[in-house]
Amino acid sequence: MTQQKQEEQKAAPRRHRYPRELRERAVRLVREHRREYPSEWAAISSIAGKLGATAETVRHWVRRAEVDDGRRPGVTTEERDRIRQLERENRELRRANEILKAATVFFARELDPRLPKP
Repeated sequence: MTQQKQEEQKAAPRRHRYPRELRERAVRLVREHRREYPSEWAAISSIAGKLGATAETVRHWVRRAEVDDGRRPGVTTEERDRIRQLERENRELRRANEILKAATVFFARELDPRLPKP
């Protein structure tokens, strides 16, 4: 795969298997009906079956929502997206820096007759 295609894929927005509205609804339903079940897992399993998702997927959505709401420690979705963006920028800057270093060495050899030519 070419580098350009890789960059286009990285820049493309993430596609989720389930729509955002379904994820939000699942989290809301688990929170609303938790007391009707003997455990949170039982509520998650029941609701997941009704919505056509796996219980583990719904559990992940619930945990992510808890972090985003400040109910559970961890990196929020917004922070995680910002970190990814900064890491991407960092990679691009490092690559540009390497190119500039190589160009500097090349032109230094071209302009200084005392340095050996490659």
